[in-house]
Amino acid sequence: MLKIAVVASALAVAGAAPAQDFPKARPVTIVVPFAAGGPGDTIARLLGNAMKNALGQSVIIENVLGAGGTIGTARVAKATPDGYTVLLMHTGLATAPALYEKLAFDPVRDLAPIGLVTDVSMTLVGRPNYPARDLRELVADLKARGDKVTFGHSGRGSAAHLCGVLFMDAVGRPLTWVAYRGGSQVVTDLMSGNVDIYCDPATGTTPLIREGKIKAYSVTTRKRLKTLPDLPTADEAGLPGFEVSTWYGLYAPAGTPQPVIADLTRALQAALADPTVVSRFADLSMEPVTREEATPKALETFLAAELKKWSAAMTRAGVKPE
Repeated sequence: MLKIAVVASALAVAGAAPAQDFPKARPVTIVVPFAAGGPGDTIARLLGNAMKNALGQSVIIENVLGAGGTIGTARVAKATPDGYTVLLMHTGLATAPALYEKLAFDPVRDLAPIGLVTDVSMTLVGRPNYPARDLRELVADLKARGDKVTFGHSGRGSAAHLCGVLFMDAVGRPLTWVAYRGGSQVVTDLMSGNVDIYCDPATGTTPLIREGKIKAYSVTTRKRLKTLPDLPTADEAGLPGFEVSTWYGLYAPAGTPQPVIADLTRALQAALADPTVVSRFADLSMEPVTREEATPKALETFLAAELKKWSAAMTRAGVKPE
């Protein structure tokens, strides 16, 4: 019995060593499953710069593109659970099961929540020379011309795609999808008039709307944005009930030691309270979540509710897994 106890004790110490050393061994990598320059990338870089101070270690941002964020998500889900590889993912984590027939990961079983980060309002925008002057005229044009109008998005499961699914359902007419590899590419084509309509987090569109480089029709939340006070909500502009936003959360691979998760959560909370992060978030039309929301339990509970909500929404919209 004594021999077994000694061996068990040795194994426990060996297993605890990586957690005790974290994050001294090497830089922490935040995987962003979308293109550089997009909202998720911007959020990750702001977080990374602030989290390195709390962790006492460098934070690297790695963009892993493809399949609506599921390729990058799968990479983190399969990574060594030591805290050195984490994921910043948005609402797409809750919609992936309804969009993809064969996922390489399970959103609940394969990922360990660290905490919520922010909830970003979406904006419905168009090319600068689109004839419709407001949302009512836009909806009327879409009802009349339908699939002759193009809707850009950055991949199945992206925030723009999800917004588009709900928008087309609200309008009652399908548009023609135009898929890109990243949000910055959609915006470039939108500004040049090569795609008609886009729906994207206000993080990326706010500066372009202010500068008049794209036409803005509405914000997709119940309240107007402080950064765009003249932009009406969809309810105000003539599309009652149309509401969608994009939340972001931070995750580690399942099996990551709890002390490491706790260190990452503390670093996230410190980053979200950092004055520079708060200020830059405000400039980009978003706010950090509260300290209580930036916790594993809060994100776990929130994700469970979102999975149910989006499953029902996709069913209503007639979207089937592919």
